[in-house]
Amino acid sequence: MKLLIGASILLFITPVMAADYMAEEDQPPIINGCVLKQKTQCPGADLQGADLSNMDLRGANFKGANLREANLNHASLRGANLDGANLDGIRGYRLQIYRGSMRGAKVRNAELQGMQGEYLFAQGADFSGSDLTGANFAFSRFAGATLQGSNLSFSSFEIAWLPKANLQGANLQGANLQEAKLGLANLAQADLTNTRIHYATFEGTYMENCTGCPFDW
Repeated sequence: MKLLIGASILLFITPVMAADYMAEEDQPPIINGCVLKQKTQCPGADLQGADLSNMDLRGANFKGANLREANLNHASLRGANLDGANLDGIRGYRLQIYRGSMRGAKVRNAELQGMQGEYLFAQGADFSGSDLTGANFAFSRFAGATLQGSNLSFSSFEIAWLPKANLQGANLQGANLQEAKLGLANLAQADLTNTRIHYATFEGTYMENCTGCPFDW
C-alpha cells in the first residue's frame, strides 16, 4: 500500500514539475537587461556580438543600441526602430526589416545578403563597404545615406528615394533602380552594368568614371 501511494504521488508531481520546467524554457532570453522579444524596449542596449539569429523581434526599440558584430541571420525586425544604432560588422543574411527604421545608423562592413527592407527609413545611414547583394529596398528612403564601396549587385531600389546619397564606387551590377530618385547623388566610380534604370531620375547626379551611368540623361 505504501508503495502504491508513493507511486501515485510521484505520478502526480512529475507533470507539474515538467510544466514548470517548460515554462522556464519558454521565457525569452535576456542580454544585459534587454528582454529579447517582440516590441521590446531596449534603447541604448549593449548587444555587441550577441546571437540574435532566427529571433522574432518585430516592433523592437533598439534606438541607439550597440549591435556591433551581432548575428542577425534570418531574424525578424519588421517595424523595429534602429535609429542611430551601431550595426557595424553585423551578419544579417535574409534579415527582415520591412517598414523598419535605421535613420542615422552605422551599418558599415556588414553582411546583409538578401536583406528584406521594403519601405525602410534609412535616411543618413552609413552602409559603407557592406555586402547587400540581392537585398530588397523597394519604396525605401535613403536620402543622404552613404553606400560608398558597398556591394549592391542584384539588389532592388525600385521607386526608392536616394537624393544626395553617396554611392561612390558601389557595385550596382544587375540592380533594379526603376523609378528611383537619385537627384544630386554621387555615382562616381560606381558600376551600373546591366542595371535597370527605366524612369529613374538622375538630376544633378555626379557620374565621373561611372560604368553604365546614363550620361545622356
